[in-house]
Amino acid sequence: MEVPGAGYVVLALLVALFGALAWKYARRLVTVTRVLRAGVRAEGECVRVETEPYNRSDARRHFFAFRTAEGTWVEFEDLAGWSTTEGTSVTVTYDPRDPRGTATVAGRGSWSPVLQSLALVAGCGMGAAGFAILLYFEIAGGN
Repeated sequence: MEVPGAGYVVLALLVALFGALAWKYARRLVTVTRVLRAGVRAEGECVRVETEPYNRSDARRHFFAFRTAEGTWVEFEDLAGWSTTEGTSVTVTYDPRDPRGTATVAGRGSWSPVLQSLALVAGCGMGAAGFAILLYFEIAGGN
């Protein structure tokens, strides 16, 4: 049984999903570049690494912790490389007005978090654009 317009709905949902992800990572990119330029640095460490369900080797979440200049303990999740394991020392840069929301694993001069965020923005943005083009041709050229 074919549902009329189902293809449009699926494509529209994919455009919305990838667009929302691109927007999320674009906001993170802006935050990371601002913090790397004018943030405060602190020493931190990786406190745990979680693997996603079904033990997929490519799906790991890294959690880091550090103390702010005021002594507040902050734990946050960030992107990290494969070699980062529990106990790995890292440099954390953050905005003192919002340490939990702005913390990133990098010191000044490190482009890694910027490139990671940029790659995610570009990938999700291209996905959204690609599905939007498909949706346009489905509607315009349709049948």
